Amino acid sequence: MSEEMRPQSRYMPGLDGLRTLAVLAVIAYHLDLGWAQGGLLGVGVFFVLSGYLITGQLLGALEHNRRIDLKDFWIRRFRRLLPAMLVMLMFVAIWLLLFDAERLRTVSGDFVSSILYINNWWLIFHEVSYFESFGPPSPLGHLWSLAVEEQFYLIAPLLLWLGMRRKLQRGRLLGWVLLLAGISASLMALLYTPGTDPSRVYYGTDTRLFGLLLGSALAIVWPAGRLANHLPRPSYLALEGAGVAGLLIVLAMIWQTTEYGTFLFRGGMVLLSVAAALVIASAAHPATWLGKLLGLKPLRWLGVRSYGIYLWHYPVIVMTRPEAGGGGTDGYALAVIQVAVSIALAALSYRYIEEPIRHGRLQSRLRELLACRTVRLLDSGWMRRGLSSGVLAMLIVMSVSCMGSDKDNYNVSADAPVSEQADRTSLLGSNPAFQPKAENGLLYVPDSRQHLSGNQITAIGDSILLNVDPYLAEKLPGIVTDGKIGRHMKDAAGLLEQLESGKKLGDHIIIELGTNGPFPEKQLEKLLASLGDAKQIVLVNVRVPRKWEDEVNTTLQKAAEQHDHVRLADWYAASEGHEEYFEKDGVHLKPKGAKAYANLLFETLGLSVSYELETMTGHESGT
Repeated sequence: MSEEMRPQSRYMPGLDGLRTLAVLAVIAYHLDLGWAQGGLLGVGVFFVLSGYLITGQLLGALEHNRRIDLKDFWIRRFRRLLPAMLVMLMFVAIWLLLFDAERLRTVSGDFVSSILYINNWWLIFHEVSYFESFGPPSPLGHLWSLAVEEQFYLIAPLLLWLGMRRKLQRGRLLGWVLLLAGISASLMALLYTPGTDPSRVYYGTDTRLFGLLLGSALAIVWPAGRLANHLPRPSYLALEGAGVAGLLIVLAMIWQTTEYGTFLFRGGMVLLSVAAALVIASAAHPATWLGKLLGLKPLRWLGVRSYGIYLWHYPVIVMTRPEAGGGGTDGYALAVIQVAVSIALAALSYRYIEEPIRHGRLQSRLRELLACRTVRLLDSGWMRRGLSSGVLAMLIVMSVSCMGSDKDNYNVSADAPVSEQADRTSLLGSNPAFQPKAENGLLYVPDSRQHLSGNQITAIGDSILLNVDPYLAEKLPGIVTDGKIGRHMKDAAGLLEQLESGKKLGDHIIIELGTNGPFPEKQLEKLLASLGDAKQIVLVNVRVPRKWEDEVNTTLQKAAEQHDHVRLADWYAASEGHEEYFEKDGVHLKPKGAKAYANLLFETLGLSVSYELETMTGHESGT
């Protein structure tokens, strides 16, 4: 911290404890622990904390020096944040260069955008989902939040400087800050569409700024440097009660909310930010019990290193998953190892990178490190040359791949393409490559009491349907199938209207949607009501290793139970224990899985046709 800000400074150990709770919530979310399904809200807590502390420093500088040294402020922010991130990026790049060079090429844009602190807008521009990626995730997928904070650090001092020039008092300044926060929260609510991937509003600086601004508003009305050591009992009880209530709200939301709930993006995150502000107001005061509780030594130790823990935890988790070649350890044992490694790396970063650079003692720390027997090897000339060559090779690979990187390098949604045909909508009902094996195009089912031809059936879905439609077309000539990558249930109504207007909508309709995220029950009910003329509607549930799996399947099952002409094709049950059906992502289908899926649809429709699955070629079985 600069000399001009020091008169206003006061160490608040309770805030470090709050940092610990926030970073542990984020880690639990990334480890997919069920009791922290809303752990992503830990980032929201960090935003409010950052807004409070940075604005408090800037206001302190204004009050004591009548100016803000913008150059000094920005240099100190970069010295605090950038070196540790650069070290982490270097290690990640070297790891990928050695063990997964192709993956390094696909995420090269993440490296550059992270260094420039524009990663969140890079992800938005390339439509990279925070929630729906089923391919190998980027080990740098968490750095979007640091970009949002750094962009705030660029904006906040300018806004305060402008307020100073206009001689705004704290009351008027508070009004402007709250107005901007309200605009940001309104943008989140307006841009969010229920039943769709919320990554745009989750990443956006414009839609996330309200958390930082609410922290700024708290700093205006509750400056840390003015808080007395004692409070009258009524004020103490009110402050303590507000802090405890805020903490309970934060913990309850981490426990209960999900990233696909409408509540979260239409007021929920604002509530989280207000609750976090209440906790901060209480924990920042030297007289409160809550501040002392959160300031306990273990929580304080972790909180001081929370920045490094946040930096390291996600690449450690991503690069040590079994599917990433990280070994065979599973479950909680692996999670414990990942957390321990993340904390150890953060502790090393804090001791040898972050603190020495902040206080100008980097050379002495490095000499201390090189004095250890276990690392003397690093001081040898051949090792230095080897590391230099490795870093140079890393930079060359990143630069070359960055020039060729584009949107196709990312798993935009759960529906990642599995074949060259999977990047477009397909209407294969008239595909001449598959000839019928039934007389006159009719498939007679002895027990079903119906004659059903392919041209009576329409199937809509996402890329899972793209896997299956060749097999549907082979057995059901004339069927109309329309599959598209990234499709959500909200897209179904317009698509069905389009098919009906083109006279391509049959009276037996298959709806295969839900792979990419949940949807409101009312949305599905409205869709089914619009298909009143359909003789039969088949809803297909999902097997998708993501948090919305149960929610989607429950919604589909309820709809099938409530309508006589709606049947459920239970793919979740039919695929249980059949790993051989799936690609590595556990969602998309190999040929054997696609045929099993087609058989399930035939059975649900009441048809007697099917594929033989026992005798498969080596190619089809994935061997």
